[in-house]
Amino acid sequence: MNNIGIFCASSDNMDYPFYIEAGRLGEWIGKEGKTLVYGGANCGLMEATAKAVHENGGHVVGVVPQILIDRNRVSNYIDTKIQCQDLNDRKQLLIEHSDIIIAMPGSLGTLDEVFTVMASNTIGIHNKRVVFWNIDGFWNELFDLFESLKSKGVVNKPFEDLCDSVNTLEELIEVIEK
Repeated sequence: MNNIGIFCASSDNMDYPFYIEAGRLGEWIGKEGKTLVYGGANCGLMEATAKAVHENGGHVVGVVPQILIDRNRVSNYIDTKIQCQDLNDRKQLLIEHSDIIIAMPGSLGTLDEVFTVMASNTIGIHNKRVVFWNIDGFWNELFDLFESLKSKGVVNKPFEDLCDSVNTLEELIEVIEK
């Protein structure tokens, strides 16, 4: 697993520990000589991770939609820029260029990306899994929703076949290195 894709918040208004954890992941990616594949924005957990990868010798691939370019929101820590038209293009390119997908805390964009990976896996387009990094219980309510969907009988492929959940960076590294 050399190309590590992340889906995460572009918000600069999150609790400070989330940025610390993003930086720790980026530091590990960089020191291990791995590649970060992400959405290319210069804000939020995206920027915190990219900066740490870059500063620790890793390679950063930014998949950048035109709107980020137009709004001058592209990170300066990108080594390889893949330009695309919109968020749908970006999502597909992120999935295509990643060996593994990590869902860090995020909002609607992160959920859209995660659900696309999981739904595509469900019908056999690929077999990529999402690893939810459940920092400070961020994803707990989503996991409750997954359990509710299972109890209602609408799940065709068990969520355990589509995703993993980890609580710490150490657990995340174990999953990546499997």
